[in-house]
Amino acid sequence: MSTTRVDRVPDAVTVPAGSSCADVVGTTKLPMTGPNAIVAVRDADGLLRDLSWEPGEEVKVLPVPMSSPDGLNILRHSTAHVLAQAVQSLYAEAKLGIGPPIENGFYYDFDVAKPFQPDDLERIEIRMREIIKGGQRFRRRVFPSIEAAKRELRDEPYKLELVDLKGDDGAPSASDSPPGELAVYDNLDARSDEICWSDLCRGPHLPSTKLIQAFKLTRSAAAYWRGSEANPQLQRVYGTAWPTREELKEHLRQLEEAGRRDHRRIGEDLDLFTFSKEIGKGLPLWLPNGTIIRDELEGWARQTERRLKYRRVVTPHITKDELYYLSGHLPYYREDLYAPIDIEGEQYYLRPMNCPHHHMVYKSRPHSYRDLPYKIAEYGTVHRFERSGQLHGLMRTRGFTQNDAHIYCSAEQAKDQFLEVMRMHDEYYRALGISDFYMVLALRDPRNTAKYHDDEEMWRLAEQITRDAMDESNIPYVEEIGGAAHYGPKVDFMIRAVTGKEFAASTNQVDLYTPQRFGLTYRDSDGGEKPVVVIHRAPLGSHERFVAYLVEHFGGAFPVWLAPEQVRVIPLAPELREYADEVCDVLLGADLRADVDRGDARLSAKVRAAVTRKVPLIVVVGRKEAEDRTVSVRYRSGEECSMPLEAFVTQATELVRTKSLEGAGHQ
Repeated sequence: MSTTRVDRVPDAVTVPAGSSCADVVGTTKLPMTGPNAIVAVRDADGLLRDLSWEPGEEVKVLPVPMSSPDGLNILRHSTAHVLAQAVQSLYAEAKLGIGPPIENGFYYDFDVAKPFQPDDLERIEIRMREIIKGGQRFRRRVFPSIEAAKRELRDEPYKLELVDLKGDDGAPSASDSPPGELAVYDNLDARSDEICWSDLCRGPHLPSTKLIQAFKLTRSAAAYWRGSEANPQLQRVYGTAWPTREELKEHLRQLEEAGRRDHRRIGEDLDLFTFSKEIGKGLPLWLPNGTIIRDELEGWARQTERRLKYRRVVTPHITKDELYYLSGHLPYYREDLYAPIDIEGEQYYLRPMNCPHHHMVYKSRPHSYRDLPYKIAEYGTVHRFERSGQLHGLMRTRGFTQNDAHIYCSAEQAKDQFLEVMRMHDEYYRALGISDFYMVLALRDPRNTAKYHDDEEMWRLAEQITRDAMDESNIPYVEEIGGAAHYGPKVDFMIRAVTGKEFAASTNQVDLYTPQRFGLTYRDSDGGEKPVVVIHRAPLGSHERFVAYLVEHFGGAFPVWLAPEQVRVIPLAPELREYADEVCDVLLGADLRADVDRGDARLSAKVRAAVTRKVPLIVVVGRKEAEDRTVSVRYRSGEECSMPLEAFVTQATELVRTKSLEGAGHQ
């Protein structure tokens, strides 16, 4: 979703001691109303502050416009507070959970007597508009002690639990609030300054509700308190908020389109995958149609990797805990692992990633500089424990199969090898009609170095190799502070579907740290042992997430080469089924996926059924076609034509060979 863009990033302003940020910003030419209104500031320590903040000494701050990412979070967080105020004014018994901003919107959790219905959301929206129109002012107030907070929040059991966790209210980031403070935000009446409503919160918030110009409540759903099935089930109300009504309208249009393209609905309609309660949550069963798509993608990847001199390997699905202590994933990654299995007194885990196994493949034989780069690839199935509330069709599962590979190379080769990986992504995405993508360079957070290894030279070199390759790739990228792995920076490829939804397709890394832990070396030309550089790459991500993305990207109308059923043959009369079978056999012999509709329905109904199943090529055969050995072809575009059977076979196989996007649903 494209948001309002600020013409330029505002320059820093100086706030004297004893003055508020609002006083200083108000004397500049920066806007205080409209979509680019300044709604907060970021101080020298990187903390977001309300405009009402009065520093104890002169400081420089960066103004935060509402249309910036930080500003949008503040807008949505403030709208979530208005939602909660409206709910408690209409449902006096409602108890508050949390209400953070999320991508493109916000939510708030409530403990209420019965689930919210669509009519309830309409009532709540009306009340929210009344609150917004009143121009209430947000005021931050710090509790003098935890005891004082508990006294004030004694009627809010979930907030009391958060007080014990020192105010973790679900805001975007703990680093965005001053450390050690437990704060509450009051909504003040515009005329009397009396408190209308209050909520435990880290903030920051808008100066006034009047800046909330465009919002909509979208749906409600059940959600367990703090994401645990052991806790009470609350009612979660979702909404969205934007700086302008035009942006809200466009976002709602995209939500409607996303609903039509939801991979869960289309996956069921096209028999691609299913889930079984007897098997377990988040563990998909791939049906024959979905397996075809998986196999086509994997075959394409194998072909590409063979051209680039990768070697295929297969590694076990379970592993002794010793390997994960060596890799560093235990104990730090334990919460994401399935519980260990005791086998003959030893602890085994379902593997959550393929990297350690591949390192042991490399380590199984000595290597010389002549062997490098040494590339090994595997479509490896892994399992990670995801909480039930995080599961989402194929997008978020507990078991998935990755297009994984690792490149072992010298430091001198690393930049070119990483550049090759980036160009591989570009090749895959453009072949699929994906042109709207960019990279995110995730770096260390200098304020929180405890989570990373402490070899500064290693970090410097890894960042240099990564950045040099990204610069040379000419693929756009942005930087993200704090997203690096514990062993090095990483590069995420973000792609955007036609619905506007952004999707993290793959993660790729230059890793200088792990080779030292595993003792991964090669013998150089001078006879000395040197550590390799490891490049982690997975350009097609996992089958599960990438197929889910493609289902939504194409709306189920896959290009011919990916379509589970490529050709549907329809005879006009029962006596023509013999010729229809002959046509189908010829197509099958040409390695095309074809089937015959042998039903008794009318032609229009048969064509409609094939269109509903998203079959890209519909072949109709009548008496004339049988006599002339021709076919009448109907394309997705609605175009129809007649041609010799052999010509159609040539045309269809060419569409497959070239991986043509002709007629695909993204267009």
